[in-house]
Parts: sequence; C-alpha cells; structure tokens
Amino acid sequence: MLCLFEGRMARMEGEGFNKLPEGCVSTILSFTSPTEACKSSMVSPMFRAAAESDVVWERFLPADYRHILSRLVQPMMFSSRKELFLGLCSPNLIDGGNKSFKLDKWSGKKSYILSARDLSIAWADDPIYWSWRSTPESRFSQVAELKTMSWVEIDGKIRTQMLSPNTKYGVYLIMKISNNAFGLDLIPSEISVEVSNRTQVCNGTAYLSCGDSKKKEMERLFYGNRIEMLKSRVIEGDGRVPCERGDGWMEIELGDFFNGDQGDEEVKMSLREVKGQHLKGGLIIEGIEVRPKCI
Repeated sequence: MLCLFEGRMARMEGEGFNKLPEGCVSTILSFTSPTEACKSSMVSPMFRAAAESDVVWERFLPADYRHILSRLVQPMMFSSRKELFLGLCSPNLIDGGNKSFKLDKWSGKKSYILSARDLSIAWADDPIYWSWRSTPESRFSQVAELKTMSWVEIDGKIRTQMLSPNTKYGVYLIMKISNNAFGLDLIPSEISVEVSNRTQVCNGTAYLSCGDSKKKEMERLFYGNRIEMLKSRVIEGDGRVPCERGDGWMEIELGDFFNGDQGDEEVKMSLREVKGQHLKGGLIIEGIEVRPKCI
C-alpha cells in the first residue's frame, strides 16, 4: 500500500505538482487523511514542507477542538497544529478527570471513555454494596467494585454531537473480575445500546467472567435446576464474553451504532443483571468506552 501511495505521489510530481506553490499542495493534502499526509512527506522536500503545515493539520483536528482543549485537566502545550493533533492522539483526562478523550491517529476520529464516576450505577454510593478505590492500573482516580448485591445496573450516556460524524461506533464496558468473585455468571447479563427515540437499538447478552471452571461447576451444583429457570427470564442473545485490552483491563462490547451528521441525539448504554435475584460480587468497573469501529 505504501509503495502504491508513493508511486502515485511520484507521478503527481512528474505531472507538475512540484511546480505548484507549497500552499496549494498543503490545501490538496488537507483533503486526504493523517496517514496519507505523513506518507506524502517522504516523497520530496516540497511535499514534506507542505505536509507539515498548519493548513493540513487544522483540517484533521475535530471542529470543536478548542472546546476540547478547554476541558483538559492538564493544559496542553504545542507549537503547531500537527503537534496538537499528535498530543490529542494520546489519552487525555477531561471534565475534571471523569472522562478520557483521544483521537485515532490514523483517521482523526474521536473516542471517549466515561469513568465509573461518570456512570449511573445502582446503589453505588452505599458502601454495603459497592466500594470505591484507587488502583495504579486505572487511568482514573477511582474504580467501582461490587461487594455483594442481588442485582447489577450500570448505565451510561453520551451525546452524538460529541462524536465524529458519519462514523460507526462500538460501546465497550471496561472491567476486571477479582479473585474472590462469585455469582456473576449464573445467568447472563442483559446489554443494550440505544440511540434516542429508538432510531437504533442493539440488545444482547453477556457473561462477565471467563474464570475458574471448578468454581462455576460448584455454583451450578449449589443452585441446581434454578439456573435454567432463571435463564428463561433473560432475553435471547449471543452470550458475549470479555476479551483482553492492551491496557491490562478486559472489555465486553455492549453494542454499536452509526453516528450520522444530522442533529444531536442521546446514546444510552447499559448492562443489567436484575432477574437472577442471587448474590454476586467481585465485578470491578473502570468505565465505558465509545470508540470508532472498522477504522
């Protein structure tokens, strides 16, 4: 792919692009992508200078980047629009540390992580049921850990105006399971992602733990036939399971949606296990990520 791109750019030079003013080439490159702009800089010194210009990288930044900068917990120093773009491609805490924001370095599309404190978790402020603690593995100041409770309700929401237009987004619960977890997988949890006015609805089921098979077998023996009776109460779904992330956490996809370019709508996301009526504990929640799919 790189050879094809370089060959195309070389032909463009041969066809007179090297005679165009640098500003004109910068304007042309601004209609490509961050990836192609970086590749073009390897073609010739003229293309390199054009690809580094603020004209190019201003266009790759989101339209609301000044508002995003005003929400940063730590102010960002930069000397060019390219430097700013690359700085925003690393996770940055915003909104008092309750969210994390970053750009995809290949496409420039936006993604967010809503911290556990930014979610609505049933009874999360009651220390009998949930505990809040800091952990060095988290990007946020606190995570939420389920101590013991007979139901779990976790809800989040985000406005589509905050996201990149004409983009398909996936929604992911970021979590871990403690060593002393119990009761999490007797029946699957119900998951959903819904755009306001139910224009898009994605429902399914998920198992929170892929843990100790012996522990699961003991739970099945203890609860007996009640498990099958409980499962009949749950909607049909694909029974998703957690997968590893690159940051040491696990994630479960709650669903996805397409963000067009018309208006501003609310996206609601949730995970619930409220039908089992059995005690469960050991679920650790860091947050929910909303990020582009198929970039």
